[in-house]
Amino acid sequence: MAKNPNGKSPKRDNSLYGATIFFLAACLAEIYLLVLRRYYIHGDVVTEALPWHNRLLIFAGLGAAALVLGIALSVLWKADQRKRLIGWCLVGLGVFFGGGSMLIRLYFESAVTLLSVVVPVVMVLTVIWAFYDRECSVAMTALSGTLILLWMCRRLFNHLTLGLPVKALAVVYVLLLAGVCWLAKNKKLGNLLPPDADLLPIYAATGLSAAAVVLGLFSSAIAYYAMWALGIVVFILAVYYTVKQL
Repeated sequence: MAKNPNGKSPKRDNSLYGATIFFLAACLAEIYLLVLRRYYIHGDVVTEALPWHNRLLIFAGLGAAALVLGIALSVLWKADQRKRLIGWCLVGLGVFFGGGSMLIRLYFESAVTLLSVVVPVVMVLTVIWAFYDRECSVAMTALSGTLILLWMCRRLFNHLTLGLPVKALAVVYVLLLAGVCWLAKNKKLGNLLPPDADLLPIYAATGLSAAAVVLGLFSSAIAYYAMWALGIVVFILAVYYTVKQL
């Protein structure tokens, strides 16, 4: 009799462990953003906002330290998958606290709002990558990134300083989607996608995403409606793959 009749159980245990760690890290990041919104964005300028403006530099430094430590632990614990996840979480927190704190100092409420959207999306995608089929994970990642980008286009389309960078980012994102399709077609995504994966969901997701982003470059109103249309696609895809997993 086999020692482990269910060959996938250790993998699922590791996936659950990793998803839990990332979930807790995302909750910590979201609490940080809520505190910043209360005291830095909407707080009293002299007694709350200004002290937090200086504290953001401290958090950026702590984030940089966590990033370096996370990279070191990931390399040190390369052979132990569970311990290595801790290192990757430190890398993620380091990027968030280091880069996010500096971004908030530069763009204030716009950056806080953007990060408040990105953090829950990343948290959900972590669960999807842990438990769902790889083709679903790649497709949902592409669609989620597109939704965030369309949201940015809608809010910052006519912004004096951020409008042009957002549009340039949209062009780069479309090229990135084309690169993902090419890599998937030529089986060059490595461990991210098994050789026998169904590529149709990836082609559909990247194609719809590219079309939505291109249309969103014309006006903020088009970006708004494209965002809703893609949101419906994401919901349908999530329901389909959830039923399939069950």
